Amino acid sequence: MACELSSYGYFQRQGVKEMITFFSKTFTKRTQAGQRQSVSHEGFVVHCYVRSDGLAGTVTSDEEYPSRVAFVLLTQMLDEFASTMGDVWKSETRPESVPFPPIDGYLAKYQDPAAADKVTKIQQDLDETTAVLHKTIDSVLERGVKLDNLVERSDDLSKQSKMFYKQAKKTKGCCVIS
Repeated sequence: MACELSSYGYFQRQGVKEMITFFSKTFTKRTQAGQRQSVSHEGFVVHCYVRSDGLAGTVTSDEEYPSRVAFVLLTQMLDEFASTMGDVWKSETRPESVPFPPIDGYLAKYQDPAAADKVTKIQQDLDETTAVLHKTIDSVLERGVKLDNLVERSDDLSKQSKMFYKQAKKTKGCCVIS
């Protein structure tokens, strides 16, 4: 079991670790083989995956961490564990007793979901591009409104100048000074 609890106070870490261990064991028992599930509780989400052969893993994260990335992590980690360790885990009753050194590397790699998962990175880039496009469209629409106002004023000025011209002609024609 690996935990990255540096965001918690020193005296809180043990309690948080015990809670994570409890949730992991409870949700793993309640998840059927071949199933994945995410369970939310008080700001945490426990992503649980039990492979069809019974090998299971959990990722506990905050609610903002993408579930897709958590399940990609679980799948990769469980596949590597199964290929590295073989069937040793089947006879083990305490999961903590089977060491798996690559787990710390996975934990470090997946701290930033966008860096670890290409699809998440692409989605993040698309979201940023969409935001920029919305701003651009809004500014173009603002300019369009301003242009419409300018055209209206121009039309009004043109009508007023025609009226002035007609009025000037009438005025010039009515009074002849000799």
